[in-house]
Amino acid sequence: MVRSAGSSLSFRPRPGSIPDSPGVYRFRDGHGRVIYVGKAKSLRQRLNSYFTDISALHPRTQSMLNTATGVDWTVVGTEVEALQLEYSWIKEFDPRFNVKYRDDKSYPYLAVTMGEDFPRVQVMRGAKRKGTRYFGPYSHAWAIRETVDLLLRVFPVRTCSAGVFKRAGQIGRPCLLGYIDKCSAPCVGRVTPEEHRALAEDFCDFMAGNTSRFIRRLEKEMREAASEQEYERAARLRDDIQALQRALEKQAVVLGEATDADVIALAEDPLEAAVQVFYVRGGRIRGQRGWVVDKVEEASPGELVEQFLLQMYAEASPESMPREVLVAALPPDAEAVTELLSEQRRARVEVRVPQRGDKKALMETVERNAKESLAQHKIRRAGDLTTRSKALQEIADALDLDQAPLRVECYDVSHLQGENVVASMVVFEDGLARKSEYRRFAVKTKEGDVASIHEVIMRRFRRYLEERSATGELAPDDDAHSPIDPETGKPRKFAYPPNLVVVDGAGPQAAAAQRALDELGIDDVAVCGLAKRLEEVWLPGDDQPVIMPRSSEGLYLLQRVRDEAHRFAITYHRSKRSKTVKESALDSVPGLGPARRQALLRHFGSVKKLREATVAEICQVPGIGPSTAEVIASTLKGESS
Repeated sequence: MVRSAGSSLSFRPRPGSIPDSPGVYRFRDGHGRVIYVGKAKSLRQRLNSYFTDISALHPRTQSMLNTATGVDWTVVGTEVEALQLEYSWIKEFDPRFNVKYRDDKSYPYLAVTMGEDFPRVQVMRGAKRKGTRYFGPYSHAWAIRETVDLLLRVFPVRTCSAGVFKRAGQIGRPCLLGYIDKCSAPCVGRVTPEEHRALAEDFCDFMAGNTSRFIRRLEKEMREAASEQEYERAARLRDDIQALQRALEKQAVVLGEATDADVIALAEDPLEAAVQVFYVRGGRIRGQRGWVVDKVEEASPGELVEQFLLQMYAEASPESMPREVLVAALPPDAEAVTELLSEQRRARVEVRVPQRGDKKALMETVERNAKESLAQHKIRRAGDLTTRSKALQEIADALDLDQAPLRVECYDVSHLQGENVVASMVVFEDGLARKSEYRRFAVKTKEGDVASIHEVIMRRFRRYLEERSATGELAPDDDAHSPIDPETGKPRKFAYPPNLVVVDGAGPQAAAAQRALDELGIDDVAVCGLAKRLEEVWLPGDDQPVIMPRSSEGLYLLQRVRDEAHRFAITYHRSKRSKTVKESALDSVPGLGPARRQALLRHFGSVKKLREATVAEICQVPGIGPSTAEVIASTLKGESS
């Protein structure tokens, strides 16, 4: 082991002192605490990348380096050893800058306490306990209780608490479940501890997916009872079979009966990622679980998957691990991860990306769930009043504003190689979107994004000045001069100014927006830019960005505002481009003016359907005669051939 220490970035190891071999490294702070753990195929290349150009690094990585005062490393023989050592160090030191996946909610499990003398079936949440078999997780506790209620008539395992169990033994009388045959009543000696444990093991086998043998066994016993004219027993066995089948029906069949897989997908944005897992056992979805994570470094989907697999499976029991792990993206060290998981399971584990068929379709479903999970997480985070207030205050502090920006407007420009240039304006008030006040602009300038931002800001605030001049800024009860339109009862389009203008971009875009406000004489509106790559906040005229903490609610709100402006601009651009493409296809038809082109598109819905139409069908459009219809049909069909 080698160690280099110092202050600030003076702790950079001497050139040539870092080995060019696989290993694991640790950054420490001034108190000697480990603040970050990482692994590398080449320690030299990986560690040197931290010290080449710190300004180009992820902001959270910059924060880590500014906190660190030393780095040390350990050389290992293989990438598998590196993975194992990395995880053990993360678990031991709990470094503050490492990725930590956290449940997006508390998921309940169906648990069987096999470590007890009389195993108990119950709903459990939280940390897993030794000696307990877990099934799930389930989305809702009631789903577990419904399943257990169906299975208890076939596997009457104890479900009562330790206090109830002890009390029943003292008085020699079982609880209600014992009387209705949904508990074998080991508390009063109806079955021996060995017989009760056998019932619990059968229960676990059924939940683990070994279902066919139980149903076949009950069907055989039912036929034997019927042949011996034991009709009451045969009827009970029939009901037991139906109970097992109903329990199975609650779990959707999605893949072949022999499939034993975990399906893992993720959705991400520059700040966070959400992971969803579907647990498939015996071809059926047995459970679902989700996590969210704050990103620490610029990480590819494969790197996020690798970190997740290590944290999820490093301490899993062999019997709980699947034969197959289906992922949305392969880890960079896929072979090493596969070997590590296989060692953990004590049998081969295959890690792969599904390419076709049912498994590919299921992966798409899990991906949709991950996107929904990330969206819901954002909504929950944005919907909290205390969080929104904190976010607005953090923005005010970072930008040195006199007060929190209660109204924020964000602008984004969208185009395709300079064509169909459009811009969007979205409005957030009190940290929440005001979609009724969104606006969009068809940009006239062709001189790039900076000029487009300048044009849009000029147009928006010129309208604001015109409306302010029209209203005279008089009392709101003066209808003629109120910012509220008396005819519609709604605010006039640009009646209210924002406290803060955010533009999508860095220093040049922010400077262009500020220049437009200066030219209009507006000096009470703050301006900033938000650059996508590193989530840096730029103020007009500043040479260096304002770095807000990656975990800050203020940066999270700015990012959400910027992403919404980007979405709104892209939507407008696509609709405009689609319309242009449709019209351009009809431009080649001689003698066809704008009005008749629009009439054709309204009637047929698309150029494709118009191209497939007959001359008689085209003649049905008002204003289109037989000769014109023949020209349209021959021109469009000639283009497609």
